[in-house]
Amino acid sequence: MRSLPLLALALALGACERLSEVGRPPAMAPVTSPTAAPGYQPVSMPMPAAQAPTHGGNSLWRPGSRTFLRDQRAASVGDLITVLVSIQDTAQLQNTTEREREGTDTLGLPRLLGLESSLTRLLPNTIDPSALVQTNGAQTSSGVGTMRRNETVTLRLAATVTQTLPNGNLVVAGRQQVRVNHEMRELQVTGVIRPQDIASDNTVKHDRLAEARIAYGGRGTLSDVQAPRYGQQLLDIVLPF
Repeated sequence: MRSLPLLALALALGACERLSEVGRPPAMAPVTSPTAAPGYQPVSMPMPAAQAPTHGGNSLWRPGSRTFLRDQRAASVGDLITVLVSIQDTAQLQNTTEREREGTDTLGLPRLLGLESSLTRLLPNTIDPSALVQTNGAQTSSGVGTMRRNETVTLRLAATVTQTLPNGNLVVAGRQQVRVNHEMRELQVTGVIRPQDIASDNTVKHDRLAEARIAYGGRGTLSDVQAPRYGQQLLDIVLPF
């Protein structure tokens, strides 16, 4: 019962925040470091054993460099890189099941140490010890399920290198907000990339991100109309029927 007042308080605070935006478009978030986000945590992944750097004497080639000149691609914390998000997923599943079963069981005690003659004293005279119980059953079930999904998302997003792992991989995180009239669109991308997967124009495809987390959504007038009300969401969680 103590959770009910806390729930009511949370709903009231959320309603007050929404009421403060009546007549105004959603406010954009300030530009901050991704590492300053409340839920930010440094990434820890399996790493190979450390190796001593090699130096080539009287050589113009720098170990680890991909060009003779200075590499303009992201390589250190704070560098920027463009993430290309191009998701085209199509899935179609169809399942059909049918089941049918029939059964007949008969249970009796024709002979049981002479005690079968005593059954007539406890049960009606028409009792037949050889057929005490007889059951019949039949079950039939059928089911059909179909699922179709088609998703297409094509976006470009500039991300910041937030961490350099011991094996040279880069942890990147980026966020983008676009406001059109009273509707705010937000895109967030985080993941781990290899320097070898960065193209010459300092871009990387989303399918090269390990532990990728891509979120695309929005908030505003249109999103409010499409989302169910708080009361309806609460009833959907609480009601068991």
